[in-house]
This record gives sequence, C-alpha cells and structure tokens, in this order.
Amino acid sequence: MNDSDGRKIDRKALEVIRIRAVQRVEAGESPETVIKALGFSRTLIYEWLAKYREGGLDALRSRKAPGKMPKLNAQQINRVYRLVVGTDPRELKFEFALWTRSMVRDLIEREFNVTMSDVSVGRLLKKFGLRPQRFKHRTIQRDELSVSRWMAEDYRKIRKLASENNAEIYFSDKLSASSDCYSGATWALKGKTPAVKTTETPLGVNLISAFRGRGALRFMVTEELVTASVFIEFLQRLIHNSSRLIFLIVDNDAVNCSREVSEFVRDSDVRLKLFFLPPYSAEFNPDEHIRNSLRNHKIGR
Repeated sequence: MNDSDGRKIDRKALEVIRIRAVQRVEAGESPETVIKALGFSRTLIYEWLAKYREGGLDALRSRKAPGKMPKLNAQQINRVYRLVVGTDPRELKFEFALWTRSMVRDLIEREFNVTMSDVSVGRLLKKFGLRPQRFKHRTIQRDELSVSRWMAEDYRKIRKLASENNAEIYFSDKLSASSDCYSGATWALKGKTPAVKTTETPLGVNLISAFRGRGALRFMVTEELVTASVFIEFLQRLIHNSSRLIFLIVDNDAVNCSREVSEFVRDSDVRLKLFFLPPYSAEFNPDEHIRNSLRNHKIGR
C-alpha cells in the first residue's frame, strides 16, 4: 500500500487496523512510523487518534454506511399513514374506493411534490405494517348499531341462557355448489388462457351445516332445493339423539324465517331454539368459514 486512504479495504479489516495502529501509538511508537509501516496516508493516523481520544475504542469501530436520504420526513410519513389508514380515497378526489400503490404514489406527489416509484411506495406501506388484503363487502342497508348491539348484548345473553340450560350453541349456514365450480388460478403460457370443459347442465348439490365451537360439525347434503321442508329435515337430524338442548343461530333468509320452520321449532319439545343474526352480518357466522373453505379450497380446487 502506498499512501492509501483505506477505502478499498474491507470495513471490518480496516476497523482492526485502526484499533491496532492507535494501540501501538499509545504504547509509545511514533504516529509517523506506525502509519508509514501500514502504508496509509499520514493524515489518517491523526484522525484516528483524535477519534480515540474523544470517544475511546468504540469511536474507531466500523459503523453501517448511511443509506440514501429518505424522500419523506417523519411528519410527512405520519400524514401518509393517517390518510391511507383512516380515509376513503374518494374523499381525496380519487375515483376508486380502495387504495392501490399507484394511488398512494399520486397522493404523495400531490401532497408533498415528491416522486416515488410503485416499488418504493410498496416498501413504505409494508413499513407501516400494511399488507394487500381482499376487501369485505358491506351492504348499505346494514344497521351497524344493531350489529354492535347484537355482539355486545344479544349474543352475550344467548351464551348465558345456554349455560343456564346446559345447551349447545350452533351456527348454521347453507351452501350451493356445482360441478363447474372452479376457484383460484392455474399456470399457463402467456396468451394461452386454459379452458375448463364443463357439461351443458352442471350437476349441483346443496349443503346445510351447523358448526359448534371446538370443531363439532353437523351437515346434510341434498340435491333438492333447500326449502322449509328440507331445512326441517336437517333440524330433525340435528336434534336426533341429542341429550342437550340446542341453540341454533341462523341468518334471516326466507327459509329460516318461514312459518313451517317456526312451527317445527315450537313443537320440538323444547329441544331446539332458533336465534337470528342481525340482517346483512354473515361475517359473524363462523359457519361461513366452512362455506369459504369448501367453495374456494375443496370443491373449487
């Protein structure tokens, strides 16, 4: 080495050289002699000594090289987070109701006159703890107050009543599936969209299921349309040989609310009680997960 400044040497190796050079000077050797023997520029030894006398050996250790200066400061980043998490894009004059990377990019440029790529925006969103997710549909007729009240009050009363009567709580739902039900994607050549052959008249079945906590599942499969009489057949099977009262929570569809079903429940010799979810609140029915699994991961695959 000839008057090197050390920039071509591995950072960890240079750290060791700095520390040993300073230790030799501290042991009594001449700074000029030490640095000349190492082949470095003479000014470096005095820089190292100054750092050592100000901060000890730690001041001579390698530190991670600083990255590129962030385009947004902390205050701007905080504002982007609050806008993305707490605002409907349409409130900010965007046409689409769901945030995309390109929309966040446009938002940043509009708010702060800072240009970023979609990739950089994606990294920023991940730092926020955000991930791309499927959205949930919310029916505009849904009464959020009644839904909250049902979760906070009604369901709590149902659980208490079940405990007092040694009853089992089930959630029930219905599913229709056909032989041409396909879910997901497949790998194929670009521009060569694969075709799935189906029959002119697909075969179909209907499933009625009831789910209880800890994995208990009861179900009935039928090729018939699920009418009140078919649902009553399922209820008869559900309570058959059951030693405990059954509380069944269902949605408000026409079959569940029919006069025939109400009369059957009333005449069930106190073995079955029906409770209803608030309108348009299917996500509170855990049996929906069974429906999703069957349609998107079992039958659909």
